[in-house]
Amino acid sequence: MKLKGVVHKYGANVDTDAIIPARYLNVSEPGELAGHCMEGIDGEFLSRVKPDDIIVATTNFGCGSSREHAPIAIKAVGISCVIAQSFARIFFRNAINIGLPLFECAQADEIEQGDELEVALEKGEISDITRNKVFKAEPYPDFMLQIISTGGLIEYTRKKIEARGSQ
Repeated sequence: MKLKGVVHKYGANVDTDAIIPARYLNVSEPGELAGHCMEGIDGEFLSRVKPDDIIVATTNFGCGSSREHAPIAIKAVGISCVIAQSFARIFFRNAINIGLPLFECAQADEIEQGDELEVALEKGEISDITRNKVFKAEPYPDFMLQIISTGGLIEYTRKKIEARGSQ
């Protein structure tokens, strides 16, 4: 599976409150959360973002609280994946659980705002079409690819249970 989109670039320590401010934590509807995505760090994000775009950051993306609202808002706004040098562990797990692919890439700081990227999900290969560069991220193990491709842990589990029931 290949993901292709335009980069929205951020720096280090983008916390969950910047991704989705705490005042929206009483909201559970993904579409409503999407309307406030990145509000705490980038007031112009929603006017620029298009379906399949990609967020790129440097270190410790998703730090702060363990709120699952942050990856839900990112996915609901149409972001296809997030690339960073490192992620907060709980954010990483929450993102995978909802089917939002994240890629740890040591060279993420070389990718610029507005670059067009193509990401080969299975290989962990990130092609910067704008700069004619290729970066490598650690590919996912098969079971995690299955979780992502089915839309998250709940759908993955539902399909496993259904498959057992039809045997």
